[in-house]
Order: sequence, then structure tokens, then C-alpha cells
Amino acid sequence: MPEIKTDDGCTIHVEVEGPQRAPVLMLSNSLGTNLHMWDEQAGPFTRHFRLVRYDRRGHGRSGVPQGPYTMARLGRDVLAVLDGLGIPKINWCGLSMGGMVGMWLGANAANRIAKLILSNTAAYFPDKSLWDARIKLVREKGLEAIVDTNMERWFTKGFRERSPAVMAKMREMFLATKVDGYVGCGEAIRDMDHRPLLSKITAPTLVIAGRHDPATTLEAGDFIKEHIPGAKIAVLEAAHIANLEQPQTYADTVLGFLLN
Repeated sequence: MPEIKTDDGCTIHVEVEGPQRAPVLMLSNSLGTNLHMWDEQAGPFTRHFRLVRYDRRGHGRSGVPQGPYTMARLGRDVLAVLDGLGIPKINWCGLSMGGMVGMWLGANAANRIAKLILSNTAAYFPDKSLWDARIKLVREKGLEAIVDTNMERWFTKGFRERSPAVMAKMREMFLATKVDGYVGCGEAIRDMDHRPLLSKITAPTLVIAGRHDPATTLEAGDFIKEHIPGAKIAVLEAAHIANLEQPQTYADTVLGFLLN
């Protein structure tokens, strides 16, 4: 699978699968995960799309340059991947931080985006102190210090109790994230304000929100939907990582939007 160098020398790990002549769907992960968070959707999506997954800088098998990172930098990483693969235009589905990068792309690289899915995400976090405290704790004590509270934000109590295999996989994925990568991306989220970008997005847009999401709330999803011209919203019975809590419904929701 390709390893693509960005203009500042960071290596981005990319995996591509599905029919070569199909339209492209690119997936983008949440903070503290890698491209395998989409494994449940790979089968349904590759029936219709050439699927591109990647590890964001600081995550998975990609490089971990010194932070802080910015949303613009993370967006340019995506453009470097597309240029490296020779792909002119994509559909985009990003969850949480992936949705934040998607908003930047929709506003700043509109010619590269056919349709845009912004899942379990937010345009802005007014309380910077929450991110400052989390970043400080991770720097001092590592991701082990926050993994339990993180899983509680990511999944409803009922799902955590009935899905031990998924929980074990996600804990392992989260703890494998490099501290510098988590912190660099956390700083990008803390400093983000995409509110002025939303009205500039012209691609057909679907917002996916989790009814029980405490991290990027239903209200945050509604705000994005209300400020992107013509955007629609779908609400799933899930917390933050909706594609794992409701895998079939999630795939059906994405495909229903992209194929119509």
C-alpha cells in the first residue's frame, strides 16, 4: 500500500481497495484511532466505490512530526494523498476529527469534493480549557490516563457492555497512538474555528449525528447542518463512534446519500 510524502516530509500511510474504475470514497478517522476503525464498512462501501483510507499524521503507520498541527496542515495532507494517487475528485466521509478536516476541504478545496459527509463532529469548541487539561494530562501520564473516560464518551453504556470485542479493539487502537501525535492533533482541534467556513461549502453535504454523543453533540451537528447551504442531517441511536455502534445503519445512511 502506498506511503505518500507531504510537502513538509511527513509520510502518510494509505490503503486503497475496491473496483479501479468506481468513484472514490475517502474515509477519515477520529482522534486516537487508525484506518481500521472503518473495517466494518469496507465491505459495503467497496461494492460501490474505490475506497481510500489513510492514517492521519501522528496516527497509525503515518509519520509523527513534532506538533502542534493545524486543520489547514491536515487538509493539505489529504490533498497530497490525492495528488500522489492521481485522484482528481472524491467523496469524503470523516468522523469526528475526520469531519473537521472535511469542513476545511469543503471550503478550501471545493473542486476536489463531490459529496461531503461530516459525521459526529463539531465546527468549534468554545471551552479551550477542556482541551488544555486533556493535553496536559496526556503529556504527563500518557493515553492510559484517559482511555477509560474516552471509551465512555465514544460508546453508550449498553454497547460497551454487550460488545467486549469491539471495546478491546478500540482500547488497543487508542493506546497504540503516539502521544506526540495525539497532542499535535488535539491542539489542532482546540485551536479550530470552522464556523466562518461553513457557508463556503458548496458540495452536497450530509451531517451524521449520534443522539447520545457527549463529545460532539446533536446540537453541534445541527449547527453545522444549519450553516451549510442545503445540508441534510441523519441522527443515529449511538454515541460518538457511530460507525461502530451502528455499523449497518451507518453504512446504509452513507450509501443512501452517496448513491442518490
